[in-house]
Amino acid sequence: MTPNQSDFREAMAHLPAAVNILTTNGPNGRCGITVSAVCSVTDDPPTLLVCVNRGSAMHDVFRANGRVCVNVLGADQQELALHFAGATKVPMAERFTWDVWDRTQDVPVLKDALVTAVGTIKDAVSMGSHSVLFVDIDRIRTRSGSPSLVYFNRSFHRLDAAPLVPEGACT
Repeated sequence: MTPNQSDFREAMAHLPAAVNILTTNGPNGRCGITVSAVCSVTDDPPTLLVCVNRGSAMHDVFRANGRVCVNVLGADQQELALHFAGATKVPMAERFTWDVWDRTQDVPVLKDALVTAVGTIKDAVSMGSHSVLFVDIDRIRTRSGSPSLVYFNRSFHRLDAAPLVPEGACT
């Protein structure tokens, strides 16, 4: 690793990011991975970008299936994030047997996610070691009132909705 790459990784460790599980199901299989590189692109049409490492064994499954769900995790879902990051060695098939999934959807949708955004991969751009997937969102569900799970300084943290400055205090 070059010094510039090392500096970049350290800098990105200080960029708080939502923790998500990206899932897919289709003719090429069912899988999921924990990702933090998710970003809104536009609301016309509703589009997200998701970055997936091309070296991941699941990269080609996501691309081939074409349908995905971005499951934004709540603070109480850290264990799921670890499972789908591969940290616990629980087999992929077993992860989808747990009673946390809405099995009525075409892709795995986490029942208690803060947000689920289901869509179709419309484009993919290779950038370095990753693919940037552009996902056209056709179904969204939001669950409010719960804290979010974020990744910051190489560990998970709880992010509550309470603002630092009371609403209306700044004029």
